[in-house]
Amino acid sequence: MDLSLTESQKMLKNSAREFLKQECPWTEIKKIDESQNGFSAELWKKVAEMGWLAMHLPEEYGGMGCSLTDLAVIYEEMGQALLPGVFFSSSVLCGLILASSATEKQKAELLPAIGCGDEILAFALTEPDYGWGPENISLKASFRNGKFVLEGVKSFVPDAQIVDKLICAVRTGRYSSSEEGISLLLVDSGSPGLQSRQIAAFSGERFNELIFNSVEVPESNLIGEVDKGWLALKAPLNQATAILCSYMVGGCQHLLDMTVQYAQTRVQFGQPIGAFQWVQGYIIEQANQLEKCRWFTAEALWKLDSHKPESEQDEVVSLAKAVASEAFLECGHLGHEVHAGIGVDKKYPLYLYSKKAKTLYSYLGDPYFHRRRVARLLGL
Repeated sequence: MDLSLTESQKMLKNSAREFLKQECPWTEIKKIDESQNGFSAELWKKVAEMGWLAMHLPEEYGGMGCSLTDLAVIYEEMGQALLPGVFFSSSVLCGLILASSATEKQKAELLPAIGCGDEILAFALTEPDYGWGPENISLKASFRNGKFVLEGVKSFVPDAQIVDKLICAVRTGRYSSSEEGISLLLVDSGSPGLQSRQIAAFSGERFNELIFNSVEVPESNLIGEVDKGWLALKAPLNQATAILCSYMVGGCQHLLDMTVQYAQTRVQFGQPIGAFQWVQGYIIEQANQLEKCRWFTAEALWKLDSHKPESEQDEVVSLAKAVASEAFLECGHLGHEVHAGIGVDKKYPLYLYSKKAKTLYSYLGDPYFHRRRVARLLGL
């Protein structure tokens, strides 16, 4: 098992770093974070022109057909820069779902548009009874007169304030297994009867509550088979989760670098604070958190790209997400211990990384969810 980057991946990493260094200084990230929608159309266009939105999409639909590891190289650099926006939701999460289960017509219409940034999508799974498992999906979709009619609520949906379409996981049947009876529907964001409002989050991130009042969706907007939507989600969710972990690896790396630099330049009692043992202890623990996050994520990507058995993929992805969620959060906490008061000053970037770490801790499942998943896979 060779987890090192190839020469082409190293070149990709360097070019991504240079682009993000030029286009995404932390002051620009702060400006986007404080804007109404948390979105920059100009930056979105520049990233699309770089080809990053289409890297992992099939070549026959305008993509590049790159591996997940290739894509993860880009997302690690995005995590270092803390690139905000709907890049992950639209291109990765929704793109992978469509590439896996959509009809040929849906793929031909949507994947090229996603890859060039003309269409923006978001994925709506979670509801007021928050959770990332199939048992938490209750948004009802009844089939009447050739259309699905949706009644219910989706909560904590990121990026829904700026998208053109939503992929919604809905309950179309009642079965003994919670995985059965779930379908995936493509819903226009401007559909009659669909209401959206932003939810205030303690981390400052933007989430949305979507209220479906008899929202009609044509049968042609069904993705995959009716009642088999959860089966269609399994592989794309694993793949997207591994890419999200790569973003968090980048965040951990930047927090470590930022903290080391501060410890080397902040002078107290006549010497840099990095000379003090307690500061060294915090930074060493940051390095430990980063390394375990990096290698769990690398193994997950390797097993996904190598098409290992499904149970192996499920296990290593959940282990990676549990570790990455905790590592990113802990790296932020340790960074604050070293920085002290300046760490909460909005003229300094540390607080932005802490906010993102708190948000991504639960996104696509928190550590408790993923550890339970591993326990089930082990037969416990």
